[in-house]
Amino acid sequence: MASIRRTLSPANHERRVQIQRSSPPNLSSSSPSPSPHLFHRILNDGFSLPHKQQPRKWAQQQLAWKRSILRFLLFFIAGFLLGFSPFSGIHDHDHDHGLSLQDFSFDVRPPPSTLHVDANLGSNSQSQLDLGGGDRTIEILKPEGVTNLELETRTEDISNDNDDSLAPPRKLLIVVTPTYNRALQAYYLNRLGQTLRLVPQPLLWIVVEMGSASMETAELLRGTGVMYRHLVCERNSTKVKDRGVHQRNTALQHIERHHLDGIVYFADDDNIYSLELFESLREIRRFGTWPVAMLAQSKNKATLEGPVCNGSQVIGWHTNEKSKKLRRFHVDMSGFAFNSSILWDPKRWGRPTSDPIRQLDTVREGFQETTFIEQVVEDEDQMVGLPYDCSKIMNWHIHLDAKDLNYPNGWQVTTDLDVVIPVK
Repeated sequence: MASIRRTLSPANHERRVQIQRSSPPNLSSSSPSPSPHLFHRILNDGFSLPHKQQPRKWAQQQLAWKRSILRFLLFFIAGFLLGFSPFSGIHDHDHDHGLSLQDFSFDVRPPPSTLHVDANLGSNSQSQLDLGGGDRTIEILKPEGVTNLELETRTEDISNDNDDSLAPPRKLLIVVTPTYNRALQAYYLNRLGQTLRLVPQPLLWIVVEMGSASMETAELLRGTGVMYRHLVCERNSTKVKDRGVHQRNTALQHIERHHLDGIVYFADDDNIYSLELFESLREIRRFGTWPVAMLAQSKNKATLEGPVCNGSQVIGWHTNEKSKKLRRFHVDMSGFAFNSSILWDPKRWGRPTSDPIRQLDTVREGFQETTFIEQVVEDEDQMVGLPYDCSKIMNWHIHLDAKDLNYPNGWQVTTDLDVVIPVK
């Protein structure tokens, strides 16, 4: 059986190819995966510019980015180099033209002016100060009822307050007080403590008891508000003639051992002291003395004991006791003070010996003062009289004899004193 083949002509062949290319793809076909050519067409059509506009715009965008990056790099490099470059050349250039860096300040300062004060400012309650440069004046109102002297005094007070920071520090005052257990001990210590509390600091109060320290005395000292040290003299009080001598020696030994630097003053608790006395103590360099009023209730009079001064120089002594005329220095125990460094630094004061300075219990009553002073100074030339001309009484010493005390039901002190003390 014969077969027949029909061959396609070239025209039909090209036509068939064109039909296949122009026919859209059948997306709903049941083929398991789309053709890879489909993805290429989607990417090229969606993310590419039109064929005619793509080359020109792409070239312009690349050129704009290159210019921006180039400008950024140029400005960055220029700023980096200027940041590390010194400005000495600019300063020298400005200096040559009479300019400096201070001329470029943003502070607004008024022009300099001269202050002219009216000479009649004190007499008028209202005055003006001419500042110069036009009509600029300051009107000053003076308070009514204030005199020129008061204004000058207030100015001096302000200047003195400003000079306190430049003033030398005050000397330490070392106040030594022997005490013992008796009915009026709390009253005396409280009175003396309140006086010391008013004294400008620094001040150290050394209180010495016999035998043992009592809790009552310690509590009283804590309540005064004064810096203190509570010491105990361990000597047997029944075998000593004057317990106050050994109590003061205990304080002197404490000062010498600890090298306390200040002015030592023996202040008994039953005496009366003024604040002016403690202010005068800081004027002492080596040894100072002053007159003391001696009050005796039994004699109903006051006697004066202490130095006679010509200015600050000691030229003699007051004394009314015939039995004490043999003393070298007629002064009460509360009528002198001295520099504490004499106790522990003898070379500074030219002492011939380094023996400890102590009060003596072996001498007659009333001679403890003069024998002690002879260990500190040689004569009146090493003393200074306080205050000037020794013209004021700054403390009072009260003598209470046995006949002045009535003690049927305990210790009592009579109060019918009628003593006039002229303080001139």
